[in-house]
Amino acid sequence: MKRPGPLLTLLAGLLVGVFMLSLNATTGTKNTSSSPSSSPSSSSSSSDTAKESPATTASPTPTRTTPSPSPSPTKAPVPAPDARYAGRTDDDSSAVALTLRHGRAIAYFCDGRAKESWLRGDVNDDGTMRLTGKDGSVLNGIVEDGKRIRGTVDIDGGHHAFTAARTKKPSGLYRATSTVRGAEVDSGWIVLPDGRQVGVLTRDGKPSPAPRLDPRTGAVTVDGQRLTAGPAAP
Repeated sequence: MKRPGPLLTLLAGLLVGVFMLSLNATTGTKNTSSSPSSSPSSSSSSSDTAKESPATTASPTPTRTTPSPSPSPTKAPVPAPDARYAGRTDDDSSAVALTLRHGRAIAYFCDGRAKESWLRGDVNDDGTMRLTGKDGSVLNGIVEDGKRIRGTVDIDGGHHAFTAARTKKPSGLYRATSTVRGAEVDSGWIVLPDGRQVGVLTRDGKPSPAPRLDPRTGAVTVDGQRLTAGPAAP
């Protein structure tokens, strides 16, 4: 039997060499594909984390403000109440009486002999008033706490300060006008809180002391004729 020739030996060696080359090539490809590489998602995640974590900044300390006190509401003046007032001048020479009603006032100044004056005007919301008479007389006054009126009367060149206290019936101011025995009669009375009366009756422009009045009924007799006086109101 013949031994294999050199040709076969060479062929076998060639086949072994080809097989080994193929094996090495396959092993190198696998190793390359399995080598670790940086993942894009990891880089992106690190970048996002950096963006989401801004540097910490100190928050400003809140300033505490003290609220300014609100202004107190202005108190509206209270109008003077409807009432009667009567009193004497400071020199005790005359009497003054006033009646206030609905923001108006009527006043009577009288010395009980011959001097007299009727005055009228408005009463302001603060209680002040300026009343005037047809004879040029002027009364300036103010209501104090609704209890009294203090003021002055200027009449016939004289200046008289007075205080008139708030009073109730039968005290107050009364007036009667009529025709008696053909003469025009106009009479006024001031009934003081102590019951005293001061008044002047004028007949056809001539003044004289007024007769006594019954303040409970208003009855008065003038020259034998019975008259009825009523409370004087603005």
